[in-house]
Amino acid sequence: MSPVVLVTGAGGQLGAEVLAELERRSAAMVRGPGLEVVGADRAHLDVSDRDAVLAAVTELEPDIVVHAAAWTAVDACEDDPDRAYAVNALGTRHVAEAARIVGAHVAYVSTDYVFDGRSDRPYCEWDPPGPLSVYGASKLGGERELSPGATIVRTSWVCGRTGSNIVRTLLGLVASGAPLRFVDDQRGSPTVAGDLAGVLVELALTRRPGTFHVTNSGAASWYELARAVVAACGADPDRVEPVATADLRPPRRAPRPARSVLDNMALRLSGFEALRPWQEAVEELVGELTR
Repeated sequence: MSPVVLVTGAGGQLGAEVLAELERRSAAMVRGPGLEVVGADRAHLDVSDRDAVLAAVTELEPDIVVHAAAWTAVDACEDDPDRAYAVNALGTRHVAEAARIVGAHVAYVSTDYVFDGRSDRPYCEWDPPGPLSVYGASKLGGERELSPGATIVRTSWVCGRTGSNIVRTLLGLVASGAPLRFVDDQRGSPTVAGDLAGVLVELALTRRPGTFHVTNSGAASWYELARAVVAACGADPDRVEPVATADLRPPRRAPRPARSVLDNMALRLSGFEALRPWQEAVEELVGELTR
């Protein structure tokens, strides 16, 4: 029988790339029947609904669950912590419970926002978390709902071909002639969803236990990332103006970690090659979006 892989949050920018990566791998398998891949978006599976999750998972009996469903609206989470915890923490409890019933391996997607951003060096997997925001705390809550054998993949600043992200937003702003002002005092690890999906799927299919940081190589501020995107689409990067977080108007509701660069130490020590530099990945993404 074909191994069955369930992807929650399949309608999101990462979920869509995970589905595509699984389908590619299934088609490339020369032995066996490949993979049976099932994607469930929020309309078809609300992970905050325990009964719905238990029914879906026990009926499908997947071998692996890639749990990408989340509420990622950082500022909105601050205003509605009950919803944030219901989806990100309790929803993960439901997925973990259902997976235990059918013996499925869970690979959970987490975030750099579990850290407070006060470190003067990149965060490795063994650094203690300390989230500043409701979103970060709810995602850390999700991590703590998983069994020791589960896979946890923390990532950051994800952008892809679909969904709402800085690259797609910037391309729209450039075309409209709107002002381009981005903060230069927050640093992170820009990550293209397609690159992330390849490693996430590999870790899930091989059932690697533990926490892994998975980002494209290098670090940037939002201002530096914005300049790179604008240049990649053929516009003048000097159109982008730096601004301090404290000077944003209106101010952001949720606090952001000032330095949430992730060190992919566990991945490196496990023998995986580093993902390509974020500049290369973002340039390719812009090219795909502007063809």
